[in-house]
Amino acid sequence: MENTLIDNCMKLGFGMMRLPRIDGTKDIDLEHTKKMVDAFIGAGGRYFDTAYVYDGSEAATKVALCDRYPRESYYLADKLNASEFACKSEEEAKDEIKVSLERTGAGYFDFYLLHGIDEGNKEKFKQYGIWDYMRKLKEEGLIRHYGFSFHSTPEHLDEILTEHPEAEFVQLQINYSDWDDPLVCSRQCYEVATKHNTPVIVMEPVKGGKLADPPQEVKDILKNANPDASFASWAIRFTASLANVMMVLSGMSNKEQMDDNVSYMRQFQSLSDEERGVLETAVQALQKYVGISCTACHYCTPGCPMEIHIPEIFAVMNVYKMYGNLNEARNEYKWRPGGERASACVQCGQCEDACPQHLPIISLLEEVVQTLEE
Repeated sequence: MENTLIDNCMKLGFGMMRLPRIDGTKDIDLEHTKKMVDAFIGAGGRYFDTAYVYDGSEAATKVALCDRYPRESYYLADKLNASEFACKSEEEAKDEIKVSLERTGAGYFDFYLLHGIDEGNKEKFKQYGIWDYMRKLKEEGLIRHYGFSFHSTPEHLDEILTEHPEAEFVQLQINYSDWDDPLVCSRQCYEVATKHNTPVIVMEPVKGGKLADPPQEVKDILKNANPDASFASWAIRFTASLANVMMVLSGMSNKEQMDDNVSYMRQFQSLSDEERGVLETAVQALQKYVGISCTACHYCTPGCPMEIHIPEIFAVMNVYKMYGNLNEARNEYKWRPGGERASACVQCGQCEDACPQHLPIISLLEEVVQTLEE
């Protein structure tokens, strides 16, 4: 499909959700982020993605990007979130763009998204009149293009794109692990978007970092096929090879990840048939490992009354599930997650309402307590 929304741009986008943090703090390392932005732009990247609910991201985007580069030299995407964890009223939802523009200093957004539409919040977007509001923002010149990010079923996606053919793009979770997953339905959602001639922006191509450090059996398969290719490169190239994909976002957390990504995306080559066969073998190996499908987006943590570091706790649990070393997992659990333990959960449910993966977080935390707490 011909892309008419983005010109003269590497197909890799800089996701500003997982920016580097200063050791021991929640503060974003702005100097490191500046170096990453400079390397990205120097390699031909122009697309940056942030959001109202990404902790500290918009302010960091201002310092590292918007204050340092001419506005016409880059594309900036931001998002309006109508879920209850982000806003409590129509007025608050519609004020998000004002806050985002102030935080970033961008003047306007090239791409503006209804953030994370699913079965649980779609009525809020309708109740608050957000679709009509998007048209108004575009008419006023505050946004250039609008679409939505999506975490739900292909049937629901077909319904939205049928009701709103004006959506100019859709952002979907796609990676080779989730491509035929019966819960995520990456392939089916991609095919629905293609049927509607709606360009796709890919999020979570490396599945929250999991495909950059897969189980050893998968590493062996990929390294035997190409000893010089990083594990992340297989994942990102898989999504970028899809014909209807307009942009692939990577939530890069350090310059080393940036350097690796741009090394193969600067002059991108689609996967060969042989490489696709290698990934099919890798997926078969991955299916032996049943972990928690947390992508570490941290949507669950800001509203947690007990300040439980849920993604970090799940990361420890996944290491245990993958490698089976209980003593090592329990030792790591004692120090790695920070904050309160899983046993501090009061089962309020706000985390499950916020989770785009629809994980049963409360029961998963109970499993952590039973497994890792002594």
